[in-house]
This record gives sequence, C-alpha cells and structure tokens, in this order.
Amino acid sequence: MNPDPAGGMAQGAVSFLLQKLEAFASREWNLQENIRNGIRDLQIELRSMEAMIRNADAKKDDDDQCNVWIQEVRTEAYAIEDVFDLFRLHQDQESVLDHLKMRHSISKLIQDINTRLVIIKQTKTRYPIVVSTTPDSSETNTYHNVRVAPLIRGKAKNIVGIDKPKRNLVFWALESNKKLKVMFMVGMAGLGKTTLARSVYKEVKKSFDCHAWIIASKSQTTPETLQSLLKKLGCSTEESDKVILMQRLQNFLQHKRYVIVVDDLWVKDVWESIRLALPDGDDNRIIITTRRGDIANSCRDDDSIDIHKVQPLSPHWAKQLFYKKAFSGNGRCPPGLEEVSKSILQICDGLPLGIIEIGRVLRSNPSQTIYKWKKLHDSLESELRSGGALSDIMIVLFVSYKDLPYHLKYCFLYMSIFPENNPVKRRILIRQWIAEGFVTAERGKTLEEVGEEYLNELIGRSLIKANEMDFDERPITVGVHSLMHKIILPVSQEENFCTVCAGPEGNLADKPRRLSIQTGNFDMSQDLTCVRTFFSFGIGNVKIGSNFKLLKVLDIQGTPLEEFPSVIKDLLLLRYLSLRNTNVRSIPKSLRNLRDLETLDLKQTLVTKVPKVVRQLEKLRNLLVYRYKMESAPFDIVQGFKAPEGIGALKNLQKLSFVKASGQHRMSRGHRMIQGLDNLTQLRKLGIVELAKEHGASLCLSIEKMPNLHSLSVTSLNKEEPLELDAMTNPPPLLQRLYLKGPLESFPRWVSSLHDLVRIRLKWSSLTENPIAALQNLLNLIELQLLDAYTGTQLDFNSGKFPKLKILDLQQLEQVSSIMMEKGTLPCLQKLIISHCSNLVRIPRGIDKLIHLQMLLLYDMPETFVTGLRKKGGQFRALVDHIPCIRSFNEGQLEDLS
Repeated sequence: MNPDPAGGMAQGAVSFLLQKLEAFASREWNLQENIRNGIRDLQIELRSMEAMIRNADAKKDDDDQCNVWIQEVRTEAYAIEDVFDLFRLHQDQESVLDHLKMRHSISKLIQDINTRLVIIKQTKTRYPIVVSTTPDSSETNTYHNVRVAPLIRGKAKNIVGIDKPKRNLVFWALESNKKLKVMFMVGMAGLGKTTLARSVYKEVKKSFDCHAWIIASKSQTTPETLQSLLKKLGCSTEESDKVILMQRLQNFLQHKRYVIVVDDLWVKDVWESIRLALPDGDDNRIIITTRRGDIANSCRDDDSIDIHKVQPLSPHWAKQLFYKKAFSGNGRCPPGLEEVSKSILQICDGLPLGIIEIGRVLRSNPSQTIYKWKKLHDSLESELRSGGALSDIMIVLFVSYKDLPYHLKYCFLYMSIFPENNPVKRRILIRQWIAEGFVTAERGKTLEEVGEEYLNELIGRSLIKANEMDFDERPITVGVHSLMHKIILPVSQEENFCTVCAGPEGNLADKPRRLSIQTGNFDMSQDLTCVRTFFSFGIGNVKIGSNFKLLKVLDIQGTPLEEFPSVIKDLLLLRYLSLRNTNVRSIPKSLRNLRDLETLDLKQTLVTKVPKVVRQLEKLRNLLVYRYKMESAPFDIVQGFKAPEGIGALKNLQKLSFVKASGQHRMSRGHRMIQGLDNLTQLRKLGIVELAKEHGASLCLSIEKMPNLHSLSVTSLNKEEPLELDAMTNPPPLLQRLYLKGPLESFPRWVSSLHDLVRIRLKWSSLTENPIAALQNLLNLIELQLLDAYTGTQLDFNSGKFPKLKILDLQQLEQVSSIMMEKGTLPCLQKLIISHCSNLVRIPRGIDKLIHLQMLLLYDMPETFVTGLRKKGGQFRALVDHIPCIRSFNEGQLEDLS
C-alpha cells in the first residue's frame, strides 16, 4: 500500500489559505490595485483547485501523477502564505521607500504564483488521471485479509488474555432482561476487537433462534449492508431500495430471538438504518465492533446501549503472545534475546496486531540472532512502509488516518512533532493548534472549546489516546501509539508538514515548515525563513537566529536558557511562545513588538514581574507566569508574578495565573491592580496569590464581571491573613473549579449557589462552622478536598447528599475525632483519602455502605486507626473488605492493607 495523505493535506493547505486570503482581503490595507486584482485571481484559482483536489480524493486518485500534481498545488499554497506573511511583516515599516519596494515585490510574487497556478491547472486538464474502477486494489485486498483472518482461522492460535472480557460479554449476551441490548466494542485498529467478538459470538449464537455476522465495509452502501445482513440470515433478496430492505428485515426478525454482529462499523448511518429495522423483542442482542468511539458515544441515547472499551494486552499476555509467534517449539525466549524482545514489546504496547506481525517476521528468519532482531527493531519505521515486511500493520492502522476530515488530519499529524512516548498536555496542545490556525471559530464557542472538540473526536476515533485522566474524566495528557507514531512520522516528513531531527545527522527538508529538534546541540545557520513552527525538547543548546522571521510558534521549554533570547523581539508574527522550565529571569520591554502573541508561557521560570508593555499585546489569550517552589514554601508552593496596573487592557485573556495581589504599598497598588481585573470579561481561568484582607471586596466585585469564569484560585497573603470573600452576591454562574487557600472567618455564602461546581479545595480555612452543610447540596460536585479547613470534632455526611462525589480528601483535620456517613450518602464515592488526622482513631461509620469505593489511602494516621484495618485481628476489617485497594503510608513507608 502506498499511503496517500497528499490529497487531504493539500486540500487542507488550500482551504486554510482561502480563509486567510478572505480575511486578508477584508482588512483595510490600502492595497494597490494590481495587488488587489492579484489576490482576487488567487482566490479564483485556489477555489477551482480545491474542488479538483476534493474530486480527486473522492475518486481515489492515488497514482504517482496525481500525487505530483497535488504536491505542486500544496507548494504554491505555502508560497502564497509566505507572500502574505512577508507583507504583514513589513506593513509597519518606518521607511516609506522600503514599504513601497515591498509592495512592488509582493505584486511581482503574486503575479508569478498566479502564473504557476494556471500552468499547474492546465497540466491536470491536459493529462487527465485515469481513475481505477476496480474495487479490489491490492491494498484493499490486504486490508480485507487482515480483517477476516480472525473469522476463518480454526482454533485461534492468537487468542490470549481475553478470558475475563469474554466472560463478561457472554454474561451480558445471555442475561435475560426482556429487551433489545446493543454492545459497542470500541478500540484502536489491531486491538483484537474482531477476535474477541468472534469468540463471544461462537459461544452464544446457539442460544438464539437466528444469528448473523456481517462486515460493515467502508465501500458498501447502506442498502448493500442490509442486503448482506438479510443474506446471512437466510433471506436473500435482489431488492435495492433501503426502505423496502428495512421492512423485510423487520418482518423476518419479528417474533425471533436473534444475535447479530456488525463488524468494523465506520458510518453511523449504516447502524441507524439497521437499528430502525430491528424489532425490540425479548433478549435480542447486537454486537458492534468499531474503532469509531465517537459514533458509539453519539448513539448512547438510552439504557439499551452499552460500550465496552477493548484494552491492550497486559505485559504478561503480550509477552506470551509474542513468544508464541516469534519462537517455534515451546515458545520460550533464548536468554540472549530477552532484552531486545522487551524493547520490541514496549513498542507494540499491548497491540496484538503489532505483536503478531512482528513475531511472524522474526520467526520467518532462520537466523535468530541479536544482530538480526536489533536490525528489525531499529528499522521498524521503514519496514512499516509500503513494500516493507510489516506493511500489513500500516495498512490496517493508516485507514483511520485516511478517514479523517482534512482539518483533523492537520491536528493529528501535529503529534509527529513530539518525541515517541512523550506525553503531551491537553491544554498546551490545543493552544498550539489555535496558534497554528487549525481551529476554526464557531459561533457561541471559544477557540479553546472548539479545539477540545477536535481532540475529543480524535480520541473517539481511536487515533489519539488519553494517557492520564483528570477527576472529571478529561485527559490531562495525550499521545499516540508507538506504532502509529512510526507510521505518521515519514508521512509528516514527506508532506513537509514537519521535519524531525532526532539523530546526529540533523538533516532538514527543503524549505521546512515546522522543525522539531530532538537531538543534541543544533545551530540553524541555513536559510530557515519558511519555518513557521519550531520545537526543541530541552536537549542541548539551541541558537535561534534572525532567519526565523516568519515564525509563529516557538516552544523551547526545558532548554538551558538564562536570558530571554534577544532575537525574539524580531519575530513579529509570533503567536505562541513557551520558555517554560528555563532559567529566564526577566522579560524585556521589546516584548511589545509581538502584537500577534496569543500565548506567553513562562511557567517554572524565574520571572516574577511582567513589564507594562505587556498591556499592548491585545491578542493575548493566555498569560502564564508562575512556578512551584517546593523547597521553601511553608504556606503555599505557588509563586506568582507582579502584574502591571492596567492589565485589564488585555480583554481577550482566557487564562491569567498567578497574579500577586500584594505590593509594597498594600492599599494603593494592590487595590488598583485588582480593580483593573474587572475588564477581563472573557476570562475562563484566574489565579490570584498573596491577597490582603482589605482587597477581598474589590476582588469580589471584579470577579462578578467575569461571567465566563470556569476556574478560580485565590490564596491569601499568608497563613494568618483572612480571605475576605463575602462581598460577592452574583458569582460567575459557570464556575466549575474553586480553590480557596487561607483562613476563612466564615464560609462564603455564594459557594452554595454554584450549580456547575465539580471541584472545590479548601486549604488552611480553619473554619469553626462545618463546611459540609454548605457543600452537600452541590449536585455536580465530583471532588472535595478539606486540608486544615475545619476545627470542629465531627463531620457528618447526611443521607442522599453528595450524589456525584467521586473523590473525598480529608487532610490535617486535627480536631476531628468522628466521621459519620449515613446510609445513602456519597453513593458514587470511588476514592477516599485520610491524612494527618491525629484524633481520628476509627474508620468512618457507614463506610461499609459505600459499595463503589475502590481506593482508601491513609497517610500518617494513628497506629490505632491502622491496626483496626489489618487483615488479622483488625476490629474494623470487616467494614472495609469490599474495598479493592487499601494502602497506608507512614513517614513514607508503604503498608498494603488490601
């Protein structure tokens, strides 16, 4: 198979460029007539070519001639982007003469590009590409063979590690509940969804009146799929009308118990047509395998739909399968090959398809030496390509990429920038997509919200995986499977999407658009004016020269920087700048030049003050200047920055953290700065540290003018300075996360009205009144942390309260001696943390009724408390036997009480 992302990528480049052209033409540039006419001609030609590319892609034009033509179109699209970026770069030049020269040059460049576009278009017309009408190309056959292999093999040699999910699914299929039930089996390509479904189907089909297994091929129409299903049920027909086919299916299945498997579903409409034709009946079952988790989630509209996420093989079963495939005889690994086997298994990461295919190739080689195995290991990227020994893996995985709409192809290929197995933070990735222009504005949504929808769709399509999940089931970090990363890396390089330098050779593509430096010291002395995005992953020194003048994204976090790079002041088109985790101490006033800057990320640097010039960065969306100072922070580890007065001028800010509210003169400076926050009406996240008591009322008034605020963190000046936050009467209605650190003389009444609140953390509040009463009616609360927040002796959790709480964290409640959990309280609690509660000598009463509790973690609790939970002789042991994980940490030493 010769993967052809070129059509989608070129269409994407042209479509994005058309948007930029329209935005450019709509602005008041005082353009010369010849430039304006040139832009209009460009728009006409590009629209025509966009339609031609879309047509070629729909017809599956994928021969070499078509690819060359598409690459030429993409090259010209990039050239146009270069021209207009140069124009924007020079529009504010002080020299009128230089500006006139630039206008003349741009006019000439536009004319040249128009000429080349006409020639490219004529070439496509002059040499029409013959589209193959044969449905069974070699790649389609290969994909089909890999897909049906689990269906035609006898006693499967490759079935390991599925006993538990198989038992659960068989129980689901045979359980009597008098209604139709549907199970979506979801996961990335190659996980063994079909193998698992086949194993379940073979065991349960004899219990039903009729049964059928169909493959929902992407190339089939809905009527063809319905015909296939009727044929498998023994009711063949030549009818092609969809409505009639649905009626026949319904009539045939009426009054029958049936089990149907729809394998490899890609299109929601196919399932919906089948679903409409299915009579509900008694105990009927549908099993659907799909890598499109987004389709499964969109169909989950009632309790008849279940979703089973197929998991990778555990390390134990992955090794068993690999040894079985790679070694003949007893399937044991020779001692000399254990290390390289371990490395190969790490790349496969539990993916059965990868394990089986790599094992097969290794077994076929009669010389099983360390040299041969290491050679395959080191050349996996090339072996996965067309014609390579492992190209079958690429064929199966690459289909998911080809199925993407063009805007998601850009977002997905962006993962090739990051090193393999490098976790990427969700929020950072979305900001970078926005800076690149990949995220299209939608009415009523922020760009960040649209970007999150893009990410969720890529996760739903089983292309990007969520690594670490937050308490609210949103991913904290994401990544791609190692084998998929190896597949998209050459695609990214060939399409000039990103050039990755991960070795000592450091070879660069011709006119690279994006650079990812993953090797040692790198000196970019050649012409890099075409580079729009530059990443360095903290390895060695990186010299950034003036030849980066068109740069838009610069991420050099973790590099050994001591000073703010002076050349950055000349990067006038920069939208995203991250110097995170460097030793930069200050920001120069020349930052004012970066008028397009959207994100300034100085987290974990030594910067403690932001100059006044930052107020001129009107497009700034994210201002992140703080660090965690672990070594000398008796009160709070977050160290913020001094913001200039007038920071309210940054009206596009979405995230601002963490701002110091204190100053040399407590009343004047702090008060004026806080008052200025009331102009930040678009803020989604705000972090305030070092808040003096007398500024609390002003802060409340400012926060009331932030209707879109989702996250608020407020820390007092010190552990003795009260937080005065009672003045708020109309809190932001969309607030979801609230962090209050510091003494509270009384609990803020407005907190109880926050309907959307999902997390609240109270630290050092020292409340005399019980906060539980004020929080228990927050219907959407998922996480509650109380750290030195209450000075009373008893905590009562009343029946029917905290209906969604999953995490309860009780720390340093030194006076609490009793915790009561009434029957019916905390029905969803999964994780309970109790730490440093020195007067609590027994387990909370009612904990035995918390049937969903999965984890109990104890930190430095009294010995009497811990003794009561031990298996042998613990007086409270019977109350916690239902909890799978119980762990006690005492001065860092772990005792597993599970």
